[in-house]
Amino acid sequence: MKDILEAPFLIEMVRTAANMYSHGWDERNGGNISLRLDEADAAQHLDTSAAIRDIPTGFEAPELEGLCFLVTGAGKYFKNIPYDPARNLGIIRIVQGGNTARLLWGLSDGGSFTSELPAHLMSHAARLRADPRQRVVMHCHPSNLLAMTYVHDLDERAFTRTLWQMCTECVMVFPDGVNVLPWMLCGTNEIGRATADKMETARLVVWAQHGIYGAGADLDETFGLIETAEKAAEIYLKIAHLPLKATLSDSAIRQIAAHTGVTPREGWLE
Repeated sequence: MKDILEAPFLIEMVRTAANMYSHGWDERNGGNISLRLDEADAAQHLDTSAAIRDIPTGFEAPELEGLCFLVTGAGKYFKNIPYDPARNLGIIRIVQGGNTARLLWGLSDGGSFTSELPAHLMSHAARLRADPRQRVVMHCHPSNLLAMTYVHDLDERAFTRTLWQMCTECVMVFPDGVNVLPWMLCGTNEIGRATADKMETARLVVWAQHGIYGAGADLDETFGLIETAEKAAEIYLKIAHLPLKATLSDSAIRQIAAHTGVTPREGWLE
């Protein structure tokens, strides 16, 4: 059996977490990542039938029964993941209709998975229904997107249109737009269900005054999705107080979409 520390999925998770921390998106123990693993890939590096211990999840997700996920741990600092992956990450299998996460590897200090695992798994279920290729859910606290929720209308269409207008790449990267939740208490099943509902129609969900959730096919894509939205929010904050002389028109955004073969969310352009 191959060394799990050399598994491509683990190496990429470690690199991504370090990159997120270096961007300032995951201060202290803020933020979390979950990656749905391919069973055959995982089985090359660990015994996927062996259970270290069972951890209750506190909710049901029968559609995820039997699936394995690589997840960040509760209270773990992203800056420490590269130095001790086995302590700060865990591989779990969802069993008992989603009520239990069976630990297969990691969390070596006796810790648990991220407190926001319900929100992650509910979002995984939603994205599986929308696009079975999508395997990543990523939550972090990008400063500019967070700041934008204090000064911008939280209407999803308005929020998305502002981001689309900030730079050419935005409609190319997230043509499905950005959904927005008003402030809710994090770490609860309630915000998990609300996020999953929003994930039915978009891969980006902003938590007002908190951060953002992103979903994608792999870690690179999901990181880039959030990175693009965060760059647009930064531009918005730099110019929002100034008189605008120009912006990307709806006609220009349509041209970009047509040229790159994407379809903007229906009804969100004039």
